[in-house]
Amino acid sequence: MTPDLESLRLLVLVGELGSLGRAAEELGIAQPSASKRLSTLERRLGLVLVDRGRRGSVLTPAGVVVTERARRVLDEVAGLVEGARALRSAREAELRVAASMTVAEHLAPSWIGELRRARPDLRVGLRVTNSETVGQLVRDGVVDLGFVEAPGPLPGLSSRKVAVDRLAVVVAPGHPWTRRRREVTPAELAATPLVMRERGSGTRDTLDRVLPDACAPALELGSTTAVRGAVVAGVAPAVLSVLAVALDLADGRLVEVPVALDLRRVLRAVWPAGRRLVGPAAELLAVTTRRSSMGA
Repeated sequence: MTPDLESLRLLVLVGELGSLGRAAEELGIAQPSASKRLSTLERRLGLVLVDRGRRGSVLTPAGVVVTERARRVLDEVAGLVEGARALRSAREAELRVAASMTVAEHLAPSWIGELRRARPDLRVGLRVTNSETVGQLVRDGVVDLGFVEAPGPLPGLSSRKVAVDRLAVVVAPGHPWTRRRREVTPAELAATPLVMRERGSGTRDTLDRVLPDACAPALELGSTTAVRGAVVAGVAPAVLSVLAVALDLADGRLVEVPVALDLRRVLRAVWPAGRRLVGPAAELLAVTTRRSSMGA
């Protein structure tokens, strides 16, 4: 039987929030109704998707995989709805922006919010994808300005530093690394199958550069949220931005493991090489530069 979209949204929220109650609240439904809906979804798929415990609700390994696919389905539906909305409107966004997932989820909203407080009538379109695709969208002129976390050269693009991020090795609370008294060495990390983002993401590119001899991933997923969920479920360690796991670390769902590597990286704004930014794109870049100088 085909799962309904609301049940898939509920599962994704449980994975993101680590709590069935909070997921139910987010959807505006009662917790008993959410529990019943989740049980129906598990019965339809013939899988146990969520472990319900005293500390919250955690995705099982099967739940992590289903959630990742559910997210793709929801993204496609959202794209269909957004596409239909675009067809109804003859106007295009005055400022078209693309950002890698870390930047889009944790930094870009406040940048765009500041710009729109100064320019309330400005219409901004934000496209969220991996760093490699952001670069291509900028080169092709599909967007006016991009934000990437990729560490390597950016052919055909001008760039400016907008923030510094740090990657962290994170594990589930019961992982053996949480009991270590010394740092994990680069060789140990390279020899350990990790949960990783897909190739083309800035996080994966950074990891491939610092660990060129790393073994094959334990699991490869297309979003940071899915990677977080897999680590919480105990699938394997992962290397993720501290921006993305700050709440999980504070709540004890994840534990950061010290590692003998410098995993800092620069987040950059990008635009076509040889072109001077003007108008809203230049204004947004100015916002990010000012925030960077203030350490915000």
